[in-house]
Amino acid sequence: MAVAQASQAEPRVVLTARGLGKDFSGFTAVNNVDLDVQHARIHALIGPNGAGKTTVFNLLTKFLQPTRGKITLLGQDITQTRPDKVARMGLVRSFQISAVFPHLTVRENVKVALQRPSGLAVQFWLPLSALDRLDARADQLISQLGLDPYRDHRAADLSYGRKRVLEIATTLALDPEVLLLDEPMAGMGQEDVQMVAGIIRNVATERAVLMVEHNLNVVADICDHVTVLQRGQIIAHGDYATVSADPRVRTAYMGSDA
Repeated sequence: MAVAQASQAEPRVVLTARGLGKDFSGFTAVNNVDLDVQHARIHALIGPNGAGKTTVFNLLTKFLQPTRGKITLLGQDITQTRPDKVARMGLVRSFQISAVFPHLTVRENVKVALQRPSGLAVQFWLPLSALDRLDARADQLISQLGLDPYRDHRAADLSYGRKRVLEIATTLALDPEVLLLDEPMAGMGQEDVQMVAGIIRNVATERAVLMVEHNLNVVADICDHVTVLQRGQIIAHGDYATVSADPRVRTAYMGSDA
């Protein structure tokens, strides 16, 4: 009985990397990286500047082709898979720079994102009214992420933090199994940081979240697992208390283990 309960409590692994490596003209940017990203967990990838975090993101999402190693998504080998197909399989990412249509409203931005999974993206001959069928799902996402008061506001008029929330809404429109967030808190004030952290925590109840983040207070607050990179290699992993106590991590960030 105890074994069965332990098995039920252990979340399933949805994204893995084994021996992941990337070389650029003789320079090794990522070397022998292993990752296990679990469903309904927030996994942080941290490290000092130049540690290889964004390169790992680009490898996982196939914006870069690995020099060596294997990547598995939902049990399928995606090492050689094109990035557009990987996205359709359920691995979706955001970028460090907010990517929304500034002159469209919040609702219109979300509806644009919804066109792909609904099959409307390529049906250009249909009248504009055909997009009305997306209203209910768009409003559901907008409400889920606390954007109701801004539904009819232009994206250009939103605060930076709200723009990042809108970007998360557009990625969720693709209904991903794994959501990769590249520095979601970058450039935010403390109030926006707390708001977005709460949203990410809520989003992760239904999917895996892997995030690159420099704000260690956020990592300590919301992340279940932390992997620390330095010079393209993993130097520590575990919960935040474990990695923050590791002298190798303190040396990587501070230049000293004192």
